[in-house]
Amino acid sequence: MSSSEIAQFVEHNASRVTLRIAENLLRQLPLLKVEFAQLVDPALPHLFNQLKFLSDVVEDVLEGKEKDIPYYAIAAACFAIIYAHKAEDIIPDYVQGFGHLDDSAVVRYVLIRYEPYFRSYALKRNLRWETITTAA
Repeated sequence: MSSSEIAQFVEHNASRVTLRIAENLLRQLPLLKVEFAQLVDPALPHLFNQLKFLSDVVEDVLEGKEKDIPYYAIAAACFAIIYAHKAEDIIPDYVQGFGHLDDSAVVRYVLIRYEPYFRSYALKRNLRWETITTAA
């Protein structure tokens, strides 16, 4: 999948994330964070931290603790989290050595596409943006 295809895929699916979907995701985030913590893929060492970061952003926005991130960025973050949770996606997660590449591509696209908002959020929380975005 090319980078433009990833962009179209994410933007199309993010546009379908309603407030109801986001609120349902919010209720699932504690369990998803535990699930993501068990992601061990030496080829993608930052994927867990990136998913945790996006989960924290979504949680803070939907709980009203963060008000400076537009909904379209939150919808994209929601889609990335939902996509990473699905075991059966473009590359099934059980495919050894490749199963999380598509998840990483989706997450990285969202982080890069909405970087100004997410970087600002990271700075407000004394998080080093470089440690979130580094590596695949």
